[in-house]
Amino acid sequence: MSEHNLPPGDDVMLIGEAMTGGYGGGPDILHDCTIAVSKGEIAVIVGPNGAGKSTAMKAVFGMLSLRQGQVRLNGQDITALSPQARVRQGMGFVPQNNNIFPSMTVEENLEMGAFIRDDDYRATMDQVFTLFPILRDKRRQPAGELSGGQRQQVAVGRALMTRPSVLMLDAPTAGVSPIVMDELFDRIIEVARTGISILMVEQNARQALEIADKGYVLVQGRNRYTDTGQALLADPEVRKSFLGG
Repeated sequence: MSEHNLPPGDDVMLIGEAMTGGYGGGPDILHDCTIAVSKGEIAVIVGPNGAGKSTAMKAVFGMLSLRQGQVRLNGQDITALSPQARVRQGMGFVPQNNNIFPSMTVEENLEMGAFIRDDDYRATMDQVFTLFPILRDKRRQPAGELSGGQRQQVAVGRALMTRPSVLMLDAPTAGVSPIVMDELFDRIIEVARTGISILMVEQNARQALEIADKGYVLVQGRNRYTDTGQALLADPEVRKSFLGG
């Protein structure tokens, strides 16, 4: 299985193509790395620790400088845009850490997500509450008082308030229980069904590939395997090297 056997289709929503680069003036962490996600698709980046998974996602979001390669959103070259400008173009990003305002209520956190909008965002907030009913119940509570899984729902909900075409999640299930992980993945599937593209970095590789339309296995900042989630789960090499047998 080669790294190029899934050419991006015509409906590709976001692609970081042949990305090479690192942080500041430091050494390159990514080497000719390509990550793409199509409309309404879930694409998952997995690989060993230090493989450059989060770095690849941050590169797509404009948080490090590329020496080579480009990033395109809906056919438009956005390589030169800042992360803030990318949000205005339709990218939502949920970092792994510090992704909520703990002293603000749930509702205030969601309102912070609507900062780029000058229209009435209440309908979007209702959609978030429908997706995450527990947040409606706790909307007046400080977000810092919620459980880890509920805080992740707040973080995802806040990103959805910008009405993104692509939602990027950096290790959304880190540190939560298996039950909460399953619930979060169910919600992520529901978001994708609304037509939003999901690009996700995950430590729980096996579970993430089970819900993925497409999977990228990175090793040392390079594409090692690219295929459908199911094909990667079934591949003996991938299983042995990256999924614990």
